[in-house]
Amino acid sequence: MAQTLSLCSVKVDGGRKSGCYLGVHIRHRKWTFLLSRVLLTPLVGWPGFQLTEQTLILLLVYMIFTWTLHCKTALMHLKLQGAIVTILFEYTTQYFWSISLSIVCVDVNEGNALSLQDTASLKVWPSTSPSELMEQALRKWLTTHGPEEEGRQAEQYVLRVSDKLEFLCGDHPLIQYKYIKACLQAKECPHLTLVQVSTVQAMFEKEISAIGAVVNRKSSNPPLPLPPKRRGPSVSHLNTCVWEVSTQFKIVLIKGSKVNAEETAKVQVRAGLFHGTELLCKPAVSSESSGRSEHVWNRTLEFDITVSDLPRMARLCFAIYAVMDKVKKQKSTKNAHINKYQTIRKSGKVHYPVAWVNTMVFDYKGQLKTGDIILHSWSSFPDELEEMLNPIGTIQTNPYTENTTALHIHFPDYNPHPILFPPFDKILEKAAEIAGSSDCLPMGRGGKKFHIELKEIMERDPLSQLCENEKDLIWTLRYDCMENFPQSLPKLLLSVKWSKHEDMAQLQALLQIWPKLSPRDALELLDFNYPDQYVREYAVGCLRDMSDEELSQYLLQLVQVLRYEPYYDCALTRFLLNRAQCNRNIGHFLFWHLRSEMHMPAVTVQFSLILEAYCRGSIPHIEVLKKQVEALSKLKSVNELIKLGTIKNARSKTKEAMLTKEAMMTCLRQSGYTETLSDLHSPLNPSVLLSGINVEKCRYMDSKMKPLWIVYNNKLLGGDTLGIIFKNGDDLRQDMLTLQILRLMDLLWKEANLDLRIVPYGCLATGDRSGLIEVVSSADTIANIQLTSSNVAAAAAFNKDALLNWLKEKNSGDALEKAIEEFTLSCAGYCVATYVLGIGDRHSDNIMVRSTGQLFHIDFGHILGNFKSKFGIKRERVPFILTHDFIHVIQQGKTGNTEKFGSFRNYCEQAYLILRRNGNLFITLFALMLTAGLPELTSVKDIQYLKDSLALGKTDDEALKQFRQKFDEALRESWTTKVNWMAHNVVKDNRS
Repeated sequence: MAQTLSLCSVKVDGGRKSGCYLGVHIRHRKWTFLLSRVLLTPLVGWPGFQLTEQTLILLLVYMIFTWTLHCKTALMHLKLQGAIVTILFEYTTQYFWSISLSIVCVDVNEGNALSLQDTASLKVWPSTSPSELMEQALRKWLTTHGPEEEGRQAEQYVLRVSDKLEFLCGDHPLIQYKYIKACLQAKECPHLTLVQVSTVQAMFEKEISAIGAVVNRKSSNPPLPLPPKRRGPSVSHLNTCVWEVSTQFKIVLIKGSKVNAEETAKVQVRAGLFHGTELLCKPAVSSESSGRSEHVWNRTLEFDITVSDLPRMARLCFAIYAVMDKVKKQKSTKNAHINKYQTIRKSGKVHYPVAWVNTMVFDYKGQLKTGDIILHSWSSFPDELEEMLNPIGTIQTNPYTENTTALHIHFPDYNPHPILFPPFDKILEKAAEIAGSSDCLPMGRGGKKFHIELKEIMERDPLSQLCENEKDLIWTLRYDCMENFPQSLPKLLLSVKWSKHEDMAQLQALLQIWPKLSPRDALELLDFNYPDQYVREYAVGCLRDMSDEELSQYLLQLVQVLRYEPYYDCALTRFLLNRAQCNRNIGHFLFWHLRSEMHMPAVTVQFSLILEAYCRGSIPHIEVLKKQVEALSKLKSVNELIKLGTIKNARSKTKEAMLTKEAMMTCLRQSGYTETLSDLHSPLNPSVLLSGINVEKCRYMDSKMKPLWIVYNNKLLGGDTLGIIFKNGDDLRQDMLTLQILRLMDLLWKEANLDLRIVPYGCLATGDRSGLIEVVSSADTIANIQLTSSNVAAAAAFNKDALLNWLKEKNSGDALEKAIEEFTLSCAGYCVATYVLGIGDRHSDNIMVRSTGQLFHIDFGHILGNFKSKFGIKRERVPFILTHDFIHVIQQGKTGNTEKFGSFRNYCEQAYLILRRNGNLFITLFALMLTAGLPELTSVKDIQYLKDSLALGKTDDEALKQFRQKFDEALRESWTTKVNWMAHNVVKDNRS
């Protein structure tokens, strides 16, 4: 019997094993059968399945009887072994779907949509293309509108996601589109809209005309011309290479002014040379100086390193500190903040940091600095100091010069001619010279013993410290590292002796032949530990392979590491600007990430320049962003009006609520507010168009900062509303980081075919302690669900039936089963995520449930194990929230339903192991945020929590054992959570 088998089913990311179906063409003798929807559920678990003539006929008959069933399909590997076909089951997804289509005709001249909208539900195959889908939709549309509409062609239309400004471009199979995949994974029906091509063309023409108007505009105030460059005879031959200067590096410390120290204290200055966090030599310390605010030294500070060995990115870090003979109780608050950083030295003296400041040794042209310089210092200190120095701090001086401590220093002249760092080709020539003159082979291979040791070192997490012997081993076996462990480049860079220019040159030569890292691995090279410009250029080169979607995932960190760039014009800045110009979605979030931190003096100039460069290169986008900025300004004024009203009417809560809400609605109805707040792209998602505010549904929330609950109408989907929370007075950047990590976890789980139904809602910081949060529709808090089910607030938290009954009210029949499954998956995801991230303050108002069953957490003010305490006692004593009412839902209300609980536990364990495999990525992303100024992410010690929760350094079995212990602890101690929730419910009930 001759037979040919070819796969015709479609592979889809995600899905669960709920039944297997085979799609295969079978050619047998003169007949050709298409078994596209043959149910094979009874065969699941069979080691093999014999395909014979008899079974083919039976399968064909079975197919006829199941033809009308709602079928699913699975990707299967078919291996022909004579007449036996081995079937390997992977996973399943829906084989065909109902897609809801709205045909919208737009009058281009008027720009208004016609009132007539027809919705057609179509069943299509995964391989259907957008053009085929549009043809089917138009055919169905013509059946209801008669022959007068026959002129309509599919070429005249384009498919758009119904509620967003996102189009299905190209003519690929539908299953390949991100939106379609997401709908299938969520088991939701995709909604698409047919839009006339002319409408889209009009949008582009409007933008082109906007560009033309700006380009052709003659400004009445042209910018001042740049000063002419000094042109003289070439003096390049008079420059001196820094490698030729063998003198010890030194500076002259002249004086310090406006030193904010106690009058009885003596003042010293400590100076250190750093390359990243590596101290290049022993710090130099000045003599003690007495005085009030002026302290004069006029002393030379010499360092134990020659000028020739200074790396290109060396930075000089200063710390000004007060020296006191004994500890005194602080009666005043003048220097109370520095008690935290006091360091007790020998002879009982105490050193108090007063200020710090950093500067580069070479300027942006690579020329060694010379002459006098005044450095205006910073008085805020991080949690971690290196010899009282702050190398990770900015190299920008404090722009607020009026009251800051100023340090006057002098860079001496070592040569009558400018001293320059050699260009890159000279560095490679130096490396070739060293390689040629070396007696031993520079790329010597290590033996098996060294290879095993090297492998162990390379598998460590990024937080692990390397001892000197290990650094020497890595440097000696650097070519082994390149061939066998290319992802170990960060550890090699930490092993280089940057204080030796010969080693630096060899490293640069090696970097030219080093294999390209994956973008995720390359992110670590943008950390502060790797300041070398060529290393950072290499890292940016690796990032170029990122898709726009992946780049958006890490954009928050990429903006933060701009702080580590000593010069404004760098590879990373150019890369971000280039990608932002090519993709407006990236440009949108780049704009807001930069603008939200422009108030910080250390980055004001840098971020402003990048922002201006983007806007100048994206003229049509300026008006869109300007509209958003103006809208947020209006919302801020409304918020401040409400705060003012609540203060004035603080005596009467009822009166306060009535007056302030009335004032808020009156304000929102004013024409100036209505126009500004209408017809704009949502800052949370630029693909969503907000048409106008639904004033009647707007309100303010009863928390300290009085956030605004704003309800918008969706311009692209009539009748649909969107909720946005505007916060003014709260720093949302920590929430934004946590939600970004949750989004990444969701992505990693889906990559491993595990969809845990995470709800990473939108959150965006837009300014100094202000921002927006997306309202998740059809959701309520656990507290509200419990309080609704009970007349007594104290007893509500202990009602285990409340949550299940609420889901039963919202869902019935098969929908209830689906909702419980959604709850089970999402609960597993958030149990693991909150444990790994150490998310605290998990009271019943910070956990919500959607009517569809999805559980999700909100408000991430406490992360990385910073749990709240009262009177020194920890209020949260469980690793994560897993209460018995959650288990009650998971078990479908049946106490003995151990199968469902076992599945839930298995989901948790799978999810944990997947995150563990990506532990280094999480550590890197948090490390890149260290200088962002987040309240609970200020030092490497904070990131240590991640290392412990993921059990990095342990085997999978050891880590799983640790997680199982935490799981059992969470279940065993869940009564403490209920007690906390009871107290929270009582307080909430008393306030209302």
